[in-house]
Amino acid sequence: MSYSRRSVVAGLSAALLLSAGLIASSAAAQELKEIRIGFQKAGIFPAVKQRATLEKVFKEKGISVRWVEFQFGPPILEAINTGNVDFGYAGDAPPIFAQAARANLVYIAAIPSRGYNQGIVVPENSPIKTLADLKGKKVGFGKGSSAHNTIIAALEKAGLTYADITPVYLGPADAVAAFAGGNIDAWSIWDPYLALAEGKQARVIAFSKDVQDSISFFLANKDFTTRHPDIVALFNKTFADEGKWAEANRAEVATRLQEATGVDKAATTRAVERSNYTVVPINDRIIATQQETADRFHKLGLIPKAINVKDIVWTWTPGS
Repeated sequence: MSYSRRSVVAGLSAALLLSAGLIASSAAAQELKEIRIGFQKAGIFPAVKQRATLEKVFKEKGISVRWVEFQFGPPILEAINTGNVDFGYAGDAPPIFAQAARANLVYIAAIPSRGYNQGIVVPENSPIKTLADLKGKKVGFGKGSSAHNTIIAALEKAGLTYADITPVYLGPADAVAAFAGGNIDAWSIWDPYLALAEGKQARVIAFSKDVQDSISFFLANKDFTTRHPDIVALFNKTFADEGKWAEANRAEVATRLQEATGVDKAATTRAVERSNYTVVPINDRIIATQQETADRFHKLGLIPKAINVKDIVWTWTPGS
């Protein structure tokens, strides 16, 4: 069978057109129409949601914003891993457990804490006065949460081991009831639950600043970040700008948070007054601090293998 030059050219042209059409179709399929954000009743996320700042920024790009509420960090990161949300916010421990489980996510930014937004509380009339007094006691906290890291660091500081307490793994809502009912002796928890407990005469025996450096993180689905680095950078910039606003307008932040969460105004105000809202890129010092936390969990056998935190850090350069 022979082919004329004209038929070969025509065939090549058709192939090229088909290829171009497939590429265009693929690009259209990947066109971003919505970003999904996992959040909890902690940090700046509820206030940003209430202000609809992200909606205004991304509307200019034809992208809508959907907020998905979770009780605490680990379920948010599982949703990021499975691609059910694109972004989320959590304390230091959840991403360590997620990385150890090979979750499909990356760190994209951080908010270092002043160290007063998380602590260990006991009932006001409790005989527990110091961290050493936790020996033999039932302590409630969320497994794999930042509160988990705080209690471990606190035990280390007191010269105790993890085996010296009876850990009671509870999400915040269940822990509220357990603490109020006297079913746990102490509770490791973060704001606004910490501030709420203080408002009901619970006594703080240690804040996180007394035992560790606390850092919260912005995280994103790894595949999403690879496909849309410009969107991730814009997400970070928007939150960084909101952080600057929050630092200068704490009373309004408290109002916005109270409206968004329904949490008691006095407790919300207390939490806001002691918060840091400055969003920063993840630097070597933050990585080193997070690596110490990862090594702590591995040493105790709470994660199955050693991990290298730096392996899942996405580089964000503000202004780029």
